[in-house]
Amino acid sequence: MLKHYIQAARLRTLPLSISGIVLGSFLAASHGFFDWEIYVLAIFTTIGLQVLSNFANDYGDGVKGTDNEDRVGPTRALQSGAISPKQMLGTIKITGIVTLLIAVLLIYVSFGKENFYYSLLFLGLGIASIIAAIKYTMGKNAYGYTGLGDVFVFLFFGLLSVCGSYFLYTKQLELSIFFPAISIGLLSAGVLNLNNMRDCISDAKSNKNTLVVKNGEKFAKYYHYYLLIGAFLFALLFVILEFNSSIQFLFLIAFIPIFKHLHTVFKNENPQDLDPELKKLALSTFLFSILLGLGQVL
Repeated sequence: MLKHYIQAARLRTLPLSISGIVLGSFLAASHGFFDWEIYVLAIFTTIGLQVLSNFANDYGDGVKGTDNEDRVGPTRALQSGAISPKQMLGTIKITGIVTLLIAVLLIYVSFGKENFYYSLLFLGLGIASIIAAIKYTMGKNAYGYTGLGDVFVFLFFGLLSVCGSYFLYTKQLELSIFFPAISIGLLSAGVLNLNNMRDCISDAKSNKNTLVVKNGEKFAKYYHYYLLIGAFLFALLFVILEFNSSIQFLFLIAFIPIFKHLHTVFKNENPQDLDPELKKLALSTFLFSILLGLGQVL
């Protein structure tokens, strides 16, 4: 049974989910702010949110019948019958509570008793993150079924992840931090768009109206180009604005596989063939966060 829960947790999604925390931490360190306790707790909070989202996605798509024989990716836990809906629902509740407790500890370690309003703000953001993780595919008004998934991924995986983690260390926010945050958000939205391109046929049959289903394959491809090229341009703009040394252009290495990936998407005619590209783009995003961060602290 344990192996089925591990599979449902989708560990391969974790590098992408922590990319924003890693980059935000590097950026804070480049300005002289860093704390290992905050870093570890932020990582565990984000992992908790990602696993919660994956469990909720498995449950939501499973009970709605979206995960069926037409699906291209790996067979899900509910889809295979390895975990019952009741069992998964219980796991979702436990994961949500544990994640909230870790988030509260993170807030306390970061802000203590002196910054009550900051603590209140981040508690609200933490609760909103948990709700967003659950409501992606669960419930009658699941936003993943109305084409809003990309917006939430951009906001939570990009802006909140990078800017929020930076603020946890520094207790301040600079305008320039939004540029790399936008890059991470766009790349994360790119991973979701790629996933939706792969699943477009089964999603359409199940009334999961992602942007790909709503606007078609041609739109999805151009949208994908804009997301990834936009991420490159915002990162480049950030480095130019913050330029001190040529080592800051280290992040360009990560865009070699990303641009190669864009060429693969451009040539693609069969959505099923996009499945291996998900891992490549997710890991390239993680590599980007490390290289851009290293470029700022070296």
